[in-house]
Amino acid sequence: MKPIESRDPIQKEINRFANKVVYLHLETTTGSYTSHYDEKALQVGAYIRNGKIQFFHGKITGDEPGPYRVGLKMDLGWVYAEGLTHWEVDDHGRLLMAGHDGEGKLAVAFQLSEKPF
Repeated sequence: MKPIESRDPIQKEINRFANKVVYLHLETTTGSYTSHYDEKALQVGAYIRNGKIQFFHGKITGDEPGPYRVGLKMDLGWVYAEGLTHWEVDDHGRLLMAGHDGEGKLAVAFQLSEKPF
């Protein structure tokens, strides 16, 4: 993955998935890392893989150099992720975005695909 240097190429990729049934992978992992360093730290996490969604509007926001937020507007609400710092489109055409902390550890993953992961 490469650092997000501009919102424009990511916005184009988000738009490519709009108005289609797509698969979402969304994961937060902060709890798994904080527990190793501080037993009293609140451990939190969220995970969904192959969530089937359809959104009609998607947007990446945030000031350079980030981190960034991506939100997808669906008929019945929103799905979004904050803290995104890196991205790529892989060989399968999937949009893969992630947020890494200052030590390079994964904090959030937000991925879209036209086929199940």
